[in-house]
Amino acid sequence: MDALLTAADSALRTLFARHHANRPTPMWAAEIPAPVELSATEKLAASALMRVNHVGEVCAQALYTAQALATKDTALRRHLTTACQEETDHLAWCEQRLHELGGRPSILNPLWYAGAFTIGYAAAKLGGDRMSLGFVVETERQVEAHLESHLGLLPANDGPSRAIVAQMKRDEAQHAKEAQQAGAAELPAPFKALMKVAAQVMTTVAHRV
Repeated sequence: MDALLTAADSALRTLFARHHANRPTPMWAAEIPAPVELSATEKLAASALMRVNHVGEVCAQALYTAQALATKDTALRRHLTTACQEETDHLAWCEQRLHELGGRPSILNPLWYAGAFTIGYAAAKLGGDRMSLGFVVETERQVEAHLESHLGLLPANDGPSRAIVAQMKRDEAQHAKEAQQAGAAELPAPFKALMKVAAQVMTTVAHRV
């Protein structure tokens, strides 16, 4: 019951609360001492990309929460919960940057959260703890590649957004490494391909809605 209440609380906080990072918002060295003003077109492009990144962090909260709920291993639950808390920084940073750009989060966030939670819980229950960790590894690898592509798509003079994305990319790589060291199993190729298709659908829709 405690685990269920914690999962429900996490969902409500992710979807409806204002988030606060434990770490300072990353800064882009090239934009110090003052950021360059973006044009209206650049703000629109950057906000669409940061909305996609925000959705990715909503899904990360759902995945980690679901996997923590599914496992019976106390150490693994603690590991997943810690990773989830670290991802909250990303959520807060994306949320803040969206506001600064005059953008808004995806109106489909409840749907994204529900879908990611279902996938994470099913992967953990059906595949066991090693497969659950393998799911974390593959998810983080795909997110890392996705963030790398955004560094090429963001306006060159959007230092604040680029700093956030760069730090997120480093954190995701670390999460994948930690899951690998914890005993992650390699996911079957068809499952990896299915994850990529689902991610492409999400990013395409979230870019606009």
